[in-house]
This record gives sequence, C-alpha cells and structure tokens, in this order.
Amino acid sequence: MRLVTVHLPVELIEGLDFLVRTQRYPNRSEAIRSAIRDLLKEELWKRQKVSKERIIPKTYIVPKEKVKVREQKEEIALTH
Repeated sequence: MRLVTVHLPVELIEGLDFLVRTQRYPNRSEAIRSAIRDLLKEELWKRQKVSKERIIPKTYIVPKEKVKVREQKEEIALTH
C-alpha cells in the first residue's frame, strides 16, 4: 500500500473516530479505505463496462472480522 496524506475537516475526523470507537472499523485507515472503495464502485465500476484491460488495480476486500483478528494477533505478539 502507498501512503496518501489528506486534510480533513474536524467533523469528518470526529465521525471517523466515532466509527472506530463503536468498533464499526478497526482504525481510521480502514474506514477511509472502505469509503473510497464505495465511492469507486458507485462512480467508476458501476458506470463503466469493464474491458479486458484493467484500468483500476485489483482491490482486495477483507471482511472486518478478519482485519480485527489479524490486528489482535499482532497485538498479542507485541505484548508477549
């Protein structure tokens, strides 16, 4: 993955923090990735017929449960 820096209004950051705090997403980054995937699906993928050449790189969608388990395993490994 590549790092992208964005400036967001405080209200959006507070919304992201609420989603993380209520465990809808494991972290801000995952919530933002999910929002971007939804935007791309709506704006690009549904409106364009996909040709044999892929213009957009393949995106892997990982269920939130697997992300949480992976993060928990990493946290356990770091604490022990």
